[in-house]
Amino acid sequence: MWVPLSALLALVYRFFRCLLCRPEAPPLVLFAVGLWALSYCGQVRQLKVATWGLARSAWQWLSTGGIWRGGASKETEQDDEGSKNEEEKENWSHTWEFRSGNVAVFALQGRRDHMEDRYAIIHGRNTRGTPGTRPNHAIYAVFDGHGGESAAEFVQSRLPEMLQRRLDGDEPGDTAHAHGNPVERKGCFEKQEKEPEEIEKILREEILALDEQLVSKLSAVQDEAGTTCLVALHNGSLLTVANVGDSRAVLCDGSGRAVPLSHDHKPHQLRERKRIKKAGGFISYNGSWRVQGVLAMSRSLGDFPLKHLRVVTSDPDVATFDLATLQPRFVLLATDGLWDAFGSQEAVSFVTERLQEPHLGAKSIAMQAYYRGCPDNITVMVVQLPVIGCRSNGTATEAR
Repeated sequence: MWVPLSALLALVYRFFRCLLCRPEAPPLVLFAVGLWALSYCGQVRQLKVATWGLARSAWQWLSTGGIWRGGASKETEQDDEGSKNEEEKENWSHTWEFRSGNVAVFALQGRRDHMEDRYAIIHGRNTRGTPGTRPNHAIYAVFDGHGGESAAEFVQSRLPEMLQRRLDGDEPGDTAHAHGNPVERKGCFEKQEKEPEEIEKILREEILALDEQLVSKLSAVQDEAGTTCLVALHNGSLLTVANVGDSRAVLCDGSGRAVPLSHDHKPHQLRERKRIKKAGGFISYNGSWRVQGVLAMSRSLGDFPLKHLRVVTSDPDVATFDLATLQPRFVLLATDGLWDAFGSQEAVSFVTERLQEPHLGAKSIAMQAYYRGCPDNITVMVVQLPVIGCRSNGTATEAR
């Protein structure tokens, strides 16, 4: 039987009018549109945050009979506030704060189920040319674990001490512990300072050697954890930076400009993509580009299944910077949780305005990244490097 077009359109109109007039319809439509927009824009990492907000809006609409927040009862407001406080308390359950001299660190678990970030600090001595003391080898590092905490903890507990032994020429038993309270060390003879090329070689060799130990240890127990490794070594007027993964180091120069000290290792980069394909691997897009559809970075420590396939490497990028030329205000080292919410120049400008705060702006920028919706762990380290030629007191160590 033939149906007039006008009757068909009237039927469709009545159907959608009936559907959209139901109180639960608008939140469901908003949820569907939001999900499509996030998927279309490739912002899948923000899906958890957006979904939670939309779900709360939908529940609020239904529980108040179609009345938005402004018309909710006092009891509903108190319940929502209580659940929000519980959520905030859980998200901040692993928050670490540290300040010692020219270094400040702020790290928080954020919206992840576990805190997998770690950091390490070993202050050096600026005693160049002073007989009977050691050169100024200060070490600052952040490690962003994934797949568990074991890899980040292993690297954090061993790498700083291994580097300090090689750089200072210590015997194994004469090493400052990278945990707990500050400790003093006294040198018994003058050490010969190393050239920048030798320091870079030591950094590369120690990182590669530690990764071999880590892969062997984790593969024996089938632990697939991995971690990034970002290390900055300060020695007088030189700053040497080694990076594996997508944590990032940025320097603020005398003009307030951001100077990149490292480059993120991402699978979609041409150099990384060629290396992965040459090894017989592949990259695919699942919210972000991933090696073998799994790892969102192309270099890491640990990750033994991908290391056995030779598609992921631990070979660090190492570079040395002349601080006398750059005249830095500070150096910013952070895990990718910060860089998901801030660009390098934006982060430098943000911290510059807050250097007078107790945590040198590290706490403020980490909290700001969290409130911008970052779903990841966030660790921020701000290092104010001393003026060339000035002395610094003692040696202190701290790690998390």
